[in-house]
Amino acid sequence: MNRHYKTLELDKILERLSGLTSLPDAREQALALEPQTDIKKTELLLRQTDDAVALSGRFGAPSFGGAVNCAGNLRRAEAGGCLTAGELLKIADTLRIIRTVKEWHSRCASVETALDGFFSGLISNKYLEEKITSAIISEEEISDKASNTLSDIRRKIRTASSKARETLDKIVHSSKYIKYLQDTIITQRDGRYVVPVRAECRNNVPGLVHDTSSSGQTVFIEPMGVVQANNDIRMLRNKEEEEIERILFELSANAGDFADTIIRSYNNLSQLNLIFAKAELAYSMRATLPKINDRGVINLKQARHPLIPKDKVVPIDINLGGDFDTLVITGPNTGGKTVTLKTLGLLTLMAMCGLLVPCADNSELSVFRRVLVDIGDEQSIEQSLSTFSAHMTNIIQIIKLANAGSLCLIDELGAGTDPVEGAALAIAILERLRESRAKIASTTHYAELKEFALRTEGVENGSCEFDVATLKPTYRLLIGVPGKSNAFAISKRLGMEQDIVARAQELVSGENRQFEDVVETLEKRRQSLERQVENANRLTAKANTEKQKAENELRRAKADAEREIERAREEAQRIISRTRAQADALVEELEKARREKELSAEGRSKLRRDINQMEAHADPVKLKNTPDEEYKLPRPLKVGDEVLIYDIDKNATVLAPPNKDGVVLVQAGIIKTRVDIKNLRLLKSKLKPNTPKFAATRNVPSRMDVRPETEVDVRGQTAIEAIGIVDKAIDNAVLSGVSKLTIIHGKGTGVLRREINQYLRRHKAVKSQRLGTFGEGEDGVTIVELK
Repeated sequence: MNRHYKTLELDKILERLSGLTSLPDAREQALALEPQTDIKKTELLLRQTDDAVALSGRFGAPSFGGAVNCAGNLRRAEAGGCLTAGELLKIADTLRIIRTVKEWHSRCASVETALDGFFSGLISNKYLEEKITSAIISEEEISDKASNTLSDIRRKIRTASSKARETLDKIVHSSKYIKYLQDTIITQRDGRYVVPVRAECRNNVPGLVHDTSSSGQTVFIEPMGVVQANNDIRMLRNKEEEEIERILFELSANAGDFADTIIRSYNNLSQLNLIFAKAELAYSMRATLPKINDRGVINLKQARHPLIPKDKVVPIDINLGGDFDTLVITGPNTGGKTVTLKTLGLLTLMAMCGLLVPCADNSELSVFRRVLVDIGDEQSIEQSLSTFSAHMTNIIQIIKLANAGSLCLIDELGAGTDPVEGAALAIAILERLRESRAKIASTTHYAELKEFALRTEGVENGSCEFDVATLKPTYRLLIGVPGKSNAFAISKRLGMEQDIVARAQELVSGENRQFEDVVETLEKRRQSLERQVENANRLTAKANTEKQKAENELRRAKADAEREIERAREEAQRIISRTRAQADALVEELEKARREKELSAEGRSKLRRDINQMEAHADPVKLKNTPDEEYKLPRPLKVGDEVLIYDIDKNATVLAPPNKDGVVLVQAGIIKTRVDIKNLRLLKSKLKPNTPKFAATRNVPSRMDVRPETEVDVRGQTAIEAIGIVDKAIDNAVLSGVSKLTIIHGKGTGVLRREINQYLRRHKAVKSQRLGTFGEGEDGVTIVELK
C-alpha cells in the first residue's frame, strides 16, 4: 500500500471491511481498494454504498454465504474436462446464492438504486442448479435418481449382494462349518464377501483365500458358493463407476455451456458483497454520506476517527480549502493535534474509496490526486537518520510531488532542531507548498508559526483545547484561535517547584510573554462568548419547546372542537330520528282519526299538545342560565311584535300569540320556530300596525287551524321545490279532512309531472292519482284521492 495511506491507517479500515465480507474474492477486493481521484467515480461508489445502507435498513441485507469462485472449474468443463462431484456441488451452491440474491432484489425492485446494474447482471440458472443437486448427494455419493441406468445397476447390485449374503449366512450358521470359523460374521475383502476361518482349518472350508489377519490366526475365505455372486457384483460395480463417470461428464458439459454467465454473475455477486460490506461498516461507524467536490474544499462536522473506541472519541469540526488553504494547528502535547490530522486525511481517503465517513450530515469532502503525509517518528538507525532528518527527507519528497490537486498533512513541522531555525524553515516550507496551490494542514508548537498564520491571508490558526484546571485536554479543535502549549501550567500541576516555574517564565522573552498573554486573553474571551452562545442556545431551545407545547395545545383544542362538533352532529341526528318517529306516530293517529271520520275535541287537543312537544324536543337550543332569568314581559305579546330570542341573541317577529303551554310561534329571518315565552325579550322598536310587511303574517293561524286549498299550483318550480309544496299540501289536506287534491304542474317538458307522480305513488296518504280529463286540465294537472 502507498506509504502515505498506510501512515493514515487506511489499511486498518480495509482490514475491518474485509472481515465483513463473505466471499473470498470480495475479501481480496476490499484489501485492494484504492482511493479514486476522479470525482464521478467517487460519487458513484459513495452512492452505491449509500443505497446499500438504505436497502439493508429497509429490507435487511442479502446473504452471500456459500458462494465460491468456480471460474477455473467452469473453464475446464467448458474445454471438455470432467469435474468431480464436489466441484459440481460448489457450482450448484454458487448458483443457489445467485438465485436467492436475485430473488431478494425482486422484493425491493420498486426502489431504484445505483446497484440495479449489478443485480441485473445476476443470471439465475435453476435448471442446472436442480440438475446437479438432484444427481449428487455429497462429494462421495451420487443419487440413484441421477439416471435410470444407475438406478437399475444399483438395484441389481443389491439383489446380488442379498443372494451372496444369504448363501454365506447359511454357511456361518451350519453345524458343518461353524466349528472352523473364527467368528460367525460376514465381511468383505477387496469388495468380495468372505468369512473368517481359523488358519489351521483353512483346508476344511473350500474356497478362495483373499486375506490374512495381522496375527496370522485368521484367514478370510470366499466360499465357492458365492464366487459367481461376487463376480457379478464386481462387474456391476464396474458398470456403476462407468455410469457415474458418464453422469459427471454430462453435468460438467452442462456447466461448461453456462460458464460465461455463471462467471459474470459471480463477479457481480462479489461486487455486491463488497458494497454491502461497506454498508455494514458504515452502520457500525454511524457513518453518513458526505458531499463531494474537486475544489479542495473540506468541511467536516462532528467528525470522529473511526479507529478510536466510540466511548472515547471526541467529535471535531474541521474546515479547509474555503476561506483559507492552510491550517496551522497548535496546542499542548496529547491534546489531539495528530489525531486531527489523521482524521482529516483518513476520512478523505475513505470517501475516495467509496466508504461513508463517521461525521454529521451535510459534511463535505474533496477528492485529491495525491494525499501526502508526514506524521510520526520515522528515525532510522540503519540509514543514520535522526528524527529531524527523517522528517526533512519526507517533506522534501512532499514538496516535489505537491500540486493543486494535493492534500499535505505535516505533523510537528520544523521540530527536532534549533527552535529558531526550525520555525524559519517551517515558514519557508509552508510558503513553498502554498505556491504549489496545495491544501495544507500542519501542527506545530512554534509561536512564529502562530504569528505567520495571523498576518498571512489564506493561512488560519487552529488549536486543540486544553483545560488547565483539570490538566486534561478536551480534544476539541478550535478554528481561528491560536493555542498555547501550557508547558508552565502543566509542569506546575505535575509538581514542579514554583521557583523553577517562575524562573522559566522570567527567561521567556518579553515579546513571547506578550504574545502568549494576548492568546490567553483571546482564549478567555472565546470561552466567555462560547458560554453566552450556549446560554442563548439553551434559551432558544426552551423557547422552541414552549412554542411546540403551545402548538400542541392548539392542535388538541382544535381536535377537541372537532370532537364536540361531531358530538353535536350525532345529537342532532338523534333529535331528527326521534322527531321523525314522533311525526310518524302523529301521522298514524291522523290516519286513525280519518278512518273513524271524526276527531273529538279531546283528541284534537292531545294532538296539538303532541305537536308542540315534538317541536320543542326538536329544537336543540337550550336556555342559558343567566342572572336575567327573572325577566318579565312588560305586556302580553301580540302578533307583529319584535322580540329577541335571548339564548341565541337573534331578533324575531311574533307570528302567533302564546298558547296555553307558553310557547310562541316566531319567525327569525326565513326560519319559523316555536320558542318558550321565557326565552323572549320584547324589543322597544315596534312595527306600525299597518306595515304591509306583516300584513300577510299578522293572522297566521296555527298548524291545526290551517285550511288548505283543494288546488296546488307548482308551475315554474324545480322538481325538489314542487315535491316539497305538494307534500305540505297533502299534510294540510289530511289534517283538514280533505279527500281530493288537484295539483297543477303544467305540460312543459313533463319533468314535474313525472317526478310528482313518482312521489305520489310512494306517499302513504295517497289512495290513487290520475291525470286530468277534458275540462279538468288534461295532462297538465294530476287529481289525487287521499285515504
